[in-house]
Amino acid sequence: MLAKRIIPCLDVDGGRVVKGVRFFDHVDAGDPVEQARFYDDSGADELVFYDITASHEGRKIMADVVRRVADSVFMPITVGGGIGHLSDATALIQAGAEKVSINSSAVRRPELITEISRKFGRCATVLGLDANRVRQADGTEKWEVFINGGRVGTGIDVLAWALEAQARGAGEIVLNVMNADGTLAGYDIEMTRAVSEAVSIPVVASGGAGRPEHLLEVLMAGKADAALAASIFHFRTCLVRDVKSFLHDNGVPVRLV
Repeated sequence: MLAKRIIPCLDVDGGRVVKGVRFFDHVDAGDPVEQARFYDDSGADELVFYDITASHEGRKIMADVVRRVADSVFMPITVGGGIGHLSDATALIQAGAEKVSINSSAVRRPELITEISRKFGRCATVLGLDANRVRQADGTEKWEVFINGGRVGTGIDVLAWALEAQARGAGEIVLNVMNADGTLAGYDIEMTRAVSEAVSIPVVASGGAGRPEHLLEVLMAGKADAALAASIFHFRTCLVRDVKSFLHDNGVPVRLV
């Protein structure tokens, strides 16, 4: 079995790391370069960097911040937010990103997934999938794709979109479950497992980590290939190396520092 990855996430707004609950009510969580260096030293496998208001505000991602972060660490970086064209992805790769993550722009123009994949390969092409459990008028529940930083529902089914993105060239999916985000109550195991079983590419679970047991659950029962977390790492509730030791002791293959 391949080693499971532990990935801190930097949600950046106005050049500062922030953390919210269910995508809103953000509080300051520090300087992105300082946080990135801390995680690099702590043994994180990768880092995800989201400019969380770029798509909503209709602007480009802050490539200068990405470059400062990339120049400060040795671990791979995935960058998302405000990537609307192949040229945007190219600029971020040139700034030091190893992978680019697209969400809103991919929903609006799915061909962008293929364009990025053809130029940089599947391994560099990540679908950031913001998913929400939505109650329908008839009382049933739908797993719906959201865009613009979780502000706009699309009506698109989560599993159908994951499969289409894979077919178009995505090499990885970061599944951000909005209902669980920032709650510290645990990942959405049911949805994570369903997406992981539906596709053959790696799935990174995101949203809800509050303690090491949550990461263990999503990597085993949720069948995720990696676990992304923010709050427990940003506010030093847990250290990456300690979480990895816990996972290793419970039979999860991880890269120990």
